[in-house]
Amino acid sequence: MATGRTPAEFTAALRAREQLIGYWSLLDSPIAAERLARLGYDYLAFDAQHGLFGYQGMLNNLLATDTRGSTAVGMVRVEANDLTYIGKALDAGATAVIVPLIDNAQDAADAVAAVRYPPLGRRSYGPMRSQLRIGPDPADTHAQTAVLAMIETADGLANVEEICATDGLDGIYVGPSDLRLALGGATSTDPSLQEEFEQALARVSKAAEAAGIAAGIHNPDGASAARRLAQGYTFATVACDLIHLQQAAAGHLNAARQAGEAR
Repeated sequence: MATGRTPAEFTAALRAREQLIGYWSLLDSPIAAERLARLGYDYLAFDAQHGLFGYQGMLNNLLATDTRGSTAVGMVRVEANDLTYIGKALDAGATAVIVPLIDNAQDAADAVAAVRYPPLGRRSYGPMRSQLRIGPDPADTHAQTAVLAMIETADGLANVEEICATDGLDGIYVGPSDLRLALGGATSTDPSLQEEFEQALARVSKAAEAAGIAAGIHNPDGASAARRLAQGYTFATVACDLIHLQQAAAGHLNAARQAGEAR
């Protein structure tokens, strides 16, 4: 069975721009998380912004991710660029936080400050669960946890070079649905501006490369993730449990109906 990296090893690999592959979770199902964590993914990302769980669900899924046999660390997309949300995710044991709606370098600096303890930042000390795996001394914690800024707005794209240059930022993460809408898309998958969208993705990955930080992106499937990694992104997430459950169930239903009709 494959073995995963420790939080320190994962964060070092992320910062070194090694290629990493993760999976996205919206469902509050620790049993599902425990199974997913054993498949070989480098990380599981739990969506506290749009996902269907609260704090206890986030905590339980992080606990499930850290069980024996796991190859993955737990990541959390927090609700907002806020000290409390970020601190609670880290205290619960997240190895990395993805911070949404970063528009400029000041937003990115605020996110970094929320992840780092004084004097480097503003995180309050109280690692109730995370101290069992991460830290607990501030210097060790800083070496083992990562902060990622989402690029998903028109301002975020316009300021992406300055955002990537933010001191202490470990990487950026593209939210393709919101970014496509920000570019003027009628829907989150509007194909009419594909060329402009691809140009935006190239700009983001180049900005991260120039700054020497990680570049990540959300993807609907594994083939898309492989394509983005080949284009210069250093980590890619495959989404997501809710959609894949629906797709698998629909596929089996269609197969069963077709078999019945063929009789």
